[in-house]
Amino acid sequence: MPGALQVVHVAWFLLALGFLTAFFVHKLPLKFPGDVEQVFQDLIRYGKTKRPLEQRRAVLRLLDVPKRWFWHFYAISVLWNGLLFVLSFRAVIFGEALPEFLTDILGFLTGCPPSAWTELPLTVLVLQALLWVHSFRRLLECLLVSIFSDGMIHVVQYAFGLSYYIFLGLTVLCAGVSPPTDGLLRDSTGPFLSQLTWYHIAGALLFIWASLLQHRSLSLLASLRTNSSGKVETLAHRIPHGGWFELVSCPHYLAELLIYTALGVCCGCCSLTWWLVVLYIFCNQALAAQLCHEYYQRTFKAYPRHRKAFIPLLL
Repeated sequence: MPGALQVVHVAWFLLALGFLTAFFVHKLPLKFPGDVEQVFQDLIRYGKTKRPLEQRRAVLRLLDVPKRWFWHFYAISVLWNGLLFVLSFRAVIFGEALPEFLTDILGFLTGCPPSAWTELPLTVLVLQALLWVHSFRRLLECLLVSIFSDGMIHVVQYAFGLSYYIFLGLTVLCAGVSPPTDGLLRDSTGPFLSQLTWYHIAGALLFIWASLLQHRSLSLLASLRTNSSGKVETLAHRIPHGGWFELVSCPHYLAELLIYTALGVCCGCCSLTWWLVVLYIFCNQALAAQLCHEYYQRTFKAYPRHRKAFIPLLL
């Protein structure tokens, strides 16, 4: 349905708008009355940035779950997006139809008929493969690299995280049937591998570089809590140094944005669907980075003044 407003577009735009609004409400700052302010702060903060809320009412603390449960998000993603990749691969290589329940969901999100998913382009499999690799790497990092303290996240944030990668995987398929005005995903015909283009390669290279940046940044954070032999000696927060930490407080959040930007490049830089996802990632990570940046500045008097929160020299 070229030109039609799709549910998937509205959903990602509203998510981005919600986090952007929260960012400006925090920065102004605006204060909500009474318990509303506590709930608002509870929903935008997690981990170390939740420390100022330690004196919250007991009923609010009952809604906290450990931040180390982050690995659940990536486990769900590895399973779900791995399944979507297998189903899509079988559809492309063997001509098998996607399950009816899946095409029904995709039809609701895009307004397109089930026949729209009978010929999936290579771009869909590229995005699904890279998304699965990203999720698997993050799962391993949560389990084997990161050293979590006793930080907490709100149960609403936890529920959102569990559903996020499910919706993200569906969005990849939605982008695959985008109308001509929404990208270059349908402009390739002929043998499957002949659809490989320069933007698939460029996007994959940016993805690899951004993934290495994120892994390096997370490894540096973990090293702040270990001794020279790799044994954990503290769970306290310290000032990170090295790598892109010399420029920004949260290079791992910047890397996340670059990873999703790389997937946008794989779409030929023209998919409205995916750029709305990138917009959401920007708003979400900007808020998280700002809160983290403020924590460092508030906690450490010697914190480098030249560092930005998220984007070097800008934000």
